[in-house]
Amino acid sequence: MGKTNQSSVTEFVLLGLSGYPELEAIYFVLVICMYLAILLGNGVIIIVSVCDSHLHTPMYFFLSNLSFLDICYTSSIPLFLSSFLTSKKTISFSGCGMQMFLSFAMGATECVLLSMMAFDRYVAICNPLRYPIIMSKTSYVSMAAGSWIAGSVNSVLQTSLAMRLPFCGDNVINHFTCEILAVLKLACADISINVVSMVVANMIFLIVPVLFIFVSYVFILSTILRIPSAEGRRKAFSTCSAHLTVVIIFYGTILFMYAKPKAKDSSGADKVQVTDKIISLFYGVVTPMLNPLIYSLRNKDVKAAVKNILCQKCSSAGM
Repeated sequence: MGKTNQSSVTEFVLLGLSGYPELEAIYFVLVICMYLAILLGNGVIIIVSVCDSHLHTPMYFFLSNLSFLDICYTSSIPLFLSSFLTSKKTISFSGCGMQMFLSFAMGATECVLLSMMAFDRYVAICNPLRYPIIMSKTSYVSMAAGSWIAGSVNSVLQTSLAMRLPFCGDNVINHFTCEILAVLKLACADISINVVSMVVANMIFLIVPVLFIFVSYVFILSTILRIPSAEGRRKAFSTCSAHLTVVIIFYGTILFMYAKPKAKDSSGADKVQVTDKIISLFYGVVTPMLNPLIYSLRNKDVKAAVKNILCQKCSSAGM
């Protein structure tokens, strides 16, 4: 009988905002607009980084990787949007596993990638004469590839450990997506191995990169403060201000989402509250939308590259 119950879950129900139908229409419009902005903004960053030879530098190579990562991370949004248009809000067991894999892989990869970008800024500001040697093409391509490989390996481990658990009938996930903490609550087996593996992964992919970024910026700021002219200090800081802003938004949202105590209802069972879901939405949609804006808003190189590409297209059309 137990085995029958464990094998009966072939799909999950994503609860989302089902209990708040008045919010679903608002969020449908907001999310579809933000998703289009994600595709447009990050797509432009990738195109100009590839097409403009002036942007063939380590910083823009990392930035194009970050943009591609954000597009991949939000690839589940069409499924999320479709749930607003139908009363059937289900996802298959394998689809849930794939969604969980992408979420873990992209999140872990971004953590490592942001630390690699901090190292790039550290070398550029603290060791400018050695920058072409240290950040050679072989070096920065290997650093980016290592970020993707590390994130993917971690995701395979976490997803396989979660999806091998038995689920005894209860298949309602109180979330927008197959978020691993929400899925683990449905398991009818010991999840201590999952908890330990997630703690170790958080140490490797959250704590270590944060410490690395923090140390890098300590050296960066100490170097900037030693620059005699105010104009020189301003220019030096402007080269890393966008990255620092993205890091604060990315890690700040993660810490607020997972470090705060979880609320419990009167029955004593953990519930994901509406505020938690909104924060999760911010982390999953708003952050990828803001990244290209932050990096291009005050970036003269990106603006010039976009202008050159548009001029070339207009010239070609005129001919």
